Amino acid sequence: MPRRKLDPLPSTAFQILLALADRELHGYGIMRQVAAQTEDRLRLGPATLYGSIQALLEVEYIEEADAPAAGEADERRRYYRITALGRKVARTEAERMAKALRIARAKKIFGGEHV
Repeated sequence: MPRRKLDPLPSTAFQILLALADRELHGYGIMRQVAAQTEDRLRLGPATLYGSIQALLEVEYIEEADAPAAGEADERRRYYRITALGRKVARTEAERMAKALRIARAKKIFGGEHV
């Protein structure tokens, strides 16, 4: 699958990259982390989650990781981690969003102090 399919980066893919930014997770862990970091505004079903994971794997934004040490992981699960390329893409997307918020603030559409 060409990288173009993920350009611009869909919000689901961006949230998965954010979930993996500080640790390796398995699919269900990603699902729970995305729900937590979006305050349950984005809840990924299995088809959306694993379709997005597959797309991110194909463009090498994430990769499979070894399971954590025994006792900390379920050996039947696949774990994923963000790649250097995935981190760069996530940073670019975050910068794009920050710019959009600055424009929204200048036009008095957004009044928050976040950016």
